[in-house]
This record gives sequence, C-alpha cells and structure tokens, in this order.
Amino acid sequence: MRAMFKKKFLIACVATFTLIGLENVTVEAVSADSIVKENSNKELDNQVDIQEDITILEEWMSQNENSEEPKVVEMQSSRAETEVSSKKTVPEVEKDIEPRLNLSNGERDLLNRLVEAEAKGESYEGKVAVATVVINRVKSSQFPDTVSGVINEVVGSAYAFSPVQNGEINKPASEEAKQAVEEALTSEDVLNGSIYFYNPDIATDEWIRTREIVATIGNHVFAI
Repeated sequence: MRAMFKKKFLIACVATFTLIGLENVTVEAVSADSIVKENSNKELDNQVDIQEDITILEEWMSQNENSEEPKVVEMQSSRAETEVSSKKTVPEVEKDIEPRLNLSNGERDLLNRLVEAEAKGESYEGKVAVATVVINRVKSSQFPDTVSGVINEVVGSAYAFSPVQNGEINKPASEEAKQAVEEALTSEDVLNGSIYFYNPDIATDEWIRTREIVATIGNHVFAI
C-alpha cells in the first residue's frame, strides 16, 4: 500500500514539474530549427531538474519512513507487553489435603487426649509418632477399624494403652498434642507402618521387644 502511494505521489510530482517547465518556455520569433533546438535543450534541463527533485523527494520520504519506525516498534512492544500481562495466570488455590482418616469430633478428641497422656514430656515429633501408630492400627486388619475401638481395645486382662487403664486419658489435651494429631492425619506415614511403640527402659513385655524396630524418637521405640 505504501509503495503504491509513493509511486503515485512521484508520478504526480513529475507531471507538475513538467507542466511548470513547459510554461516557462518562451516562444520567440525565430526559425523552426531554433525553436526545436531551444525546446530540446530546455526539456533536457527540465528532465535534469525533475530527476533532482525526484531524488530529493525520495530522500525526504525515506527519512520520514525511518523516523516513524521507532514509533511502530515501540507501539508493537507495548502491545506485546500488554498481551503478556493479560495472559498471566492467577496462582492456583492450594487444594485441601485428604486426611488419612475421617474422624468424628469425639474420636478426634479421644485421640488428642491419648497422645497427650502417652507422649507427655516428649518432643512434638514424638507426639506425631504416637498419633501415627494409632492411625496405622486403624488402617491395619490386625486391629479394630475405628480410633475408639483401637484406643479402648482390651488385650488379655488389660487395656492396650496404659493411660486408658490408669485414667490419664481423661485429662484434657494440650494444643501441641492437638496439632500433632492434625499433622499425623494429613501427612505421610514416616514410620513405615509402625503399629507398636514402647519405652524400652520400663517395658516388661518381652514379646514387644521382638518386633522389628523402625525408629527411636525420644524415650519411645517404634516397631512393626
């Protein structure tokens, strides 16, 4: 489109300058040969002038075209930045973690109190580990399939967990114990499926000592 416009513009200029040159030709009362010779010379001069004018016009148009290029580039760059900005995605909302067990409020409170009683004085990691053992028992076919069933299980003539036997489980849970239970419910099992834990310094059951030890955390040994 621009090339076509440029060509038409140059043709119009040439025609204008040609008309101007022809009007300047003075008709003198001379012989036919002199008129032809004089007109020929003037037409030659006009062609030279016209060619120079065309050259000047081409240079002027070229300079103007070049001066507009940075504006075009700048506009295109701005448009590209706008497009990139519009394509920025909104960060995804973090999805809720699926708990290992779905507990009722009553079972959650019971587990909180057991962890408090069994791991009182232990580190936070030790509390998480105790809660993990209870969860692993619920998921194991060797034990009852509910938290309350696991915690209140009777083995032989006694409860499986001493805090149930001595009443310590009836005391309220600390905030740290509650947080430890939440982490155990929403984190991967780092105890390799351990379903037992005991304190080797005070344990009297020799059978429990035959279990394969997975980890030792604080005063407790965790085994499968």
